Amino acid sequence: MTHTMQSSQRATPFLLYITLWFLVWLHVLRGVMTLLVLFPFLNANSKKQHIQRWSKRLLKIFGIQLQVNNADTLPDSTYLLASNHVSWMDIHAINAFKPIRFVAKSEVERWPIFGWMAKQLGTVFINRESSRHARQVVTDMAVLLKTQSICIFPEGTSTIGKSVQTFKPNLFEAAAQAGVPVCTLALAYFDRITGEHSEVPAFIGDMGLIGSMASILKNRRLRVELTFFSPIKAKSGQALDRKGLALHSQEQIAQYLAKNCN
Repeated sequence: MTHTMQSSQRATPFLLYITLWFLVWLHVLRGVMTLLVLFPFLNANSKKQHIQRWSKRLLKIFGIQLQVNNADTLPDSTYLLASNHVSWMDIHAINAFKPIRFVAKSEVERWPIFGWMAKQLGTVFINRESSRHARQVVTDMAVLLKTQSICIFPEGTSTIGKSVQTFKPNLFEAAAQAGVPVCTLALAYFDRITGEHSEVPAFIGDMGLIGSMASILKNRRLRVELTFFSPIKAKSGQALDRKGLALHSQEQIAQYLAKNCN
């Protein structure tokens, strides 16, 4: 009951809420036009700059403050980034810090507008119901990792963000094949006023994208924290093991969430 009262007191004023919806769709339209008109003529670095600016602006509209911890642990070379998954906003928070290529479930590709945008940005879609397709995705990822870093959400689903589910090791095989390090990212949302962990952005169950967006717009007091951990590499003379890599990342995130989000 206390939580409900606090939420209502922090609710976005109605007129501002309506204005924010207008700004959201205006921003989305701007993104679509950029992808259609500019992207075909831009080099990779220019594309990343546009993606980062667009993502930062999106976070600002939704009232989300970005905090990045231990960014200096990320290597200069390409890497596989393994993160827990809370919300559709996760991708934009990561891109606001440093644009990267993502692997997403095939359902995302069918989302109106946003699915098309994700495809234009080079998102790799995976059908988790097909082991054959998953193996092909791993092969494709191993090739891409030679020149580009990739972010995965190994839980295969999103959570409220207080704990981490078992990491599926399949996609870690791509790092083993490519011989690149695996970096771990613990992602969490907090209320900027109280400092407490927030479940507002959680995209779970039967929640729709519009409903989730509305929830965040009504509670524009969020801070998203990206906490990176040192990459794990193969020991001399030993091959990278996908199960070991998955477990290592999972345990790092679990320890962070247990300490900071409960």
